[in-house]
Amino acid sequence: MSVGRTVKIVGLGALAITLGVEWLDRLFRRPCPCPLPHGLDTPFTRLLQHLLSASMSLDLCVFAFSSQELSRAVLLLQTRGVAVRVVTDKDYMAITGSQIGTLRNAGISVRHEMGAVHMHHKFAVVDSRLLITGSLNWTLTAIQSNKENILVTEEPDLVFPFVREFQQLWDSNDPARHYPSTSNTLALPRRAWGERGNDAEETEGTAAL
Repeated sequence: MSVGRTVKIVGLGALAITLGVEWLDRLFRRPCPCPLPHGLDTPFTRLLQHLLSASMSLDLCVFAFSSQELSRAVLLLQTRGVAVRVVTDKDYMAITGSQIGTLRNAGISVRHEMGAVHMHHKFAVVDSRLLITGSLNWTLTAIQSNKENILVTEEPDLVFPFVREFQQLWDSNDPARHYPSTSNTLALPRRAWGERGNDAEETEGTAAL
């Protein structure tokens, strides 16, 4: 390798360090092909702002959850000490790309519909005071391609019914109510149910026990 080429490579390395990874990413990034508006104030960024306003609790009830951006927002809330609970659909939590496993592995409490029907809700309650609801599944397709709607409100007459609905779903899908420990069954440790949050939950393999 020639001295001149070596100097060029070292120079590029120094430039990369100077600019930093973020600036290089901006410099070489291709335009995003998605139809979403881009900027500091978009419907999606406003959704994130509402979610990240949580200081005490986030109760999330969602049918399909594969958006990595929304998953990172939920994980960030957990690291801030916000109590996060998730209720989801037992079939769609297992689809490719689902973020439910990521949330569980991070210690977030997750329960799924344990009946024969789909858990088709799409709503979130922030600090028991703010409701986010509408047609939006938390998926990339829904965010980037579909025609969707979201309502955000702090009106108590609208928020409290969703608070009650979430608690009813949370209680009715408690694994302890569906798989009670008896003298004739094997009592498994809580971790064996596959949930790393505050409550033990059923995993996909539980039904085979």
